[in-house]
Amino acid sequence: MEVQVFGTQKNQDTRKALRFFSERRIRVHFVDLKERAASRGELTRFVQKFGVGALIDKDSARYRDLGLGVVRYSDERWLDCLCDEPLVLRQPLTRFGAKLTIGYADADWKAWIEAERKA
Repeated sequence: MEVQVFGTQKNQDTRKALRFFSERRIRVHFVDLKERAASRGELTRFVQKFGVGALIDKDSARYRDLGLGVVRYSDERWLDCLCDEPLVLRQPLTRFGAKLTIGYADADWKAWIEAERKA
């Protein structure tokens, strides 16, 4: 079992997610959004499941710095913005196969692990 986690080391929920998986000895492919943005294809998976609004962290400093609180973008334009400015994303974005979560979602992750062990 290997999960993919998108986030930054400074984000508390991302650190908690990494610790959650490491405590359970599950391999993690960590993508640091400060070094490399998530691809448009990856973000599209999350948008299809949750909608673009769920991916936007309206409390982030980057969101405020860019003045995004007053803009009215289409979903397509927001997706472009999230690709260009990954620090506006809610963190962590977690993926295991086709299963996705946004933010700290330990209940979902436990269900993934349980289902994987039964398989």
